[in-house]
Amino acid sequence: MELPGRLALVTGAGHRVGRAIAEGLAARGMDLAIHYNASDASARETAAAISRRGGRAEIFSADLMRPGAPGTLVADVIARMGPIDVVVNSAAVMMRTPVDDVTEADWDAMFAVNLRAPFFIAQAAARAMRERGGVIINVADLAAFETWPAYIPHGISKAGVVQMTRALARALAPAVRVNAVAPGAVLLPDDWDDTDEERLVESTPLRRLGAPSDVVQAIIFLLEADFVTGETLIVDGGRHVRT
Repeated sequence: MELPGRLALVTGAGHRVGRAIAEGLAARGMDLAIHYNASDASARETAAAISRRGGRAEIFSADLMRPGAPGTLVADVIARMGPIDVVVNSAAVMMRTPVDDVTEADWDAMFAVNLRAPFFIAQAAARAMRERGGVIINVADLAAFETWPAYIPHGISKAGVVQMTRALARALAPAVRVNAVAPGAVLLPDDWDDTDEERLVESTPLRRLGAPSDVVQAIIFLLEADFVTGETLIVDGGRHVRT
């Protein structure tokens, strides 16, 4: 896919990795629909940064925990900005939930945002993409391939994203390609300290942490690789091969 002039919807684009993805795609000449839930100020900053560099960006608020919100979000973007060429499902909820502490509310929140919302966003976008083609990129997680005892619901939801990617790639071909990226340690949780960081670095074969730009590069590759669909590209410095 040629990227300049195309419209991309990026969910969770107001902060952290989602913001990096939005700004990285804008730097390649794409127009951006920036979704956010609670981070209004940050979403506006992201749009303003893109506009200052000559890009086109608009913001869209939606609580993806709510049934019906994904389809409404897609419809709003199309109504205001035109046909969507690319969807990047980046919005996610990650909570530390040791097995004895998991509540039904925690489970429902993670699955609503991490798995249900990306599916229904893809469903709505694909209906509009079938005539002109398009690409969907889901952001999974290294937790989909490993067992993290303190993050079991999160890992299960992200494993579901990997399987959803494979299934949608087959169901939506040939008009729509569907792939995923599974980042490892590219941004640490805000409450982690230097000891946590050192532990991750020591257990990563490349002996460093990643950066949001590493995720952006992987997404751009998948957008431009026209013969790739149904794949999940792990971006983790080799952590998944360390044992």
